[in-house]
Amino acid sequence: MKRSEVNALVEWAKGLLADNNIKLPALAYWSPAELTAHAAKLGTVRRLELGWDITDFGSNDFARIGAVLYTVRNGLADDPSVGVPYCEKYIVMREGQRLPCHYHVFKSEDIINRAGGDFYVQLWNADKNSGKRLDSDVHVMMDGIEHVFAPGEEIIIRKGESISLTPYIAHIFGPKVGTGDTIIGEVSKVNDDHTDNCFLEPVARFADIIEDEPPVNLLCNEYSKISVMS
Repeated sequence: MKRSEVNALVEWAKGLLADNNIKLPALAYWSPAELTAHAAKLGTVRRLELGWDITDFGSNDFARIGAVLYTVRNGLADDPSVGVPYCEKYIVMREGQRLPCHYHVFKSEDIINRAGGDFYVQLWNADKNSGKRLDSDVHVMMDGIEHVFAPGEEIIIRKGESISLTPYIAHIFGPKVGTGDTIIGEVSKVNDDHTDNCFLEPVARFADIIEDEPPVNLLCNEYSKISVMS
C-alpha cells in the first residue's frame, strides 16, 4: 500500500468515528513529531502495539480484503504486569470489504456492531490438529443466547448486537453490501497478532508501505521509527 492511501484511510476512519460520536484516545491523533516528543512514555504503547493498524493482508486489493483497526487497550498473555488482561479494538470497514478466514488458538472475542451498517459473519469449526475447516454445525453465543449455525451460513449482526467467538472457530466478517460502512468493536482476551492468528487463506498480516508522502500517523508496527526521527 502507498503511504498516501494509508494517510487517507486514517483520516476517513477518524471522520466516520467522529460522525458516530466515537472519540479515540489522544494517542490516535498524535503526529510522528508528537509521538517523538512523548517517546520516553511510550514503552507500554510500543510493547502492546496500541494504535492504528491498516492492512490489506497482502491482497493488494484493499477494497475487497482489508480494514482500518485501532487498538485502544491490550495486554501480554505471558506478562500480566503489562497493560490489562483484555483487549479492545475498533475495526472500521468499508462496504464490500471482509477479513480473511482465520481462527485463534488462545483468544476468545466478542465482535460487536458499534455503528454504521450491518455486518455479516460466516463461521466454521476448525480441527485442532490440522487447522482445516470442518463440515459441522457451529455453536456460538450471541448476547447471552446460544445459536447453532450451519458451516459457512451467513449471520447478520445489526447495530448493538454482537457474536462471541471462542478458540478454533474460524470466521470471516465484513459489512453487509447495501447497508453502508461499518464500525465493528472487538472486546477479547489479550491480543497477539504475531502468534495467535491462524489464517486459512494466504495473507500477510501487516502491509508493506511505499513511502510516497510523509505519514500523518504512524501505525502500531512502526513505532521503531520514532527513535530514528528523534
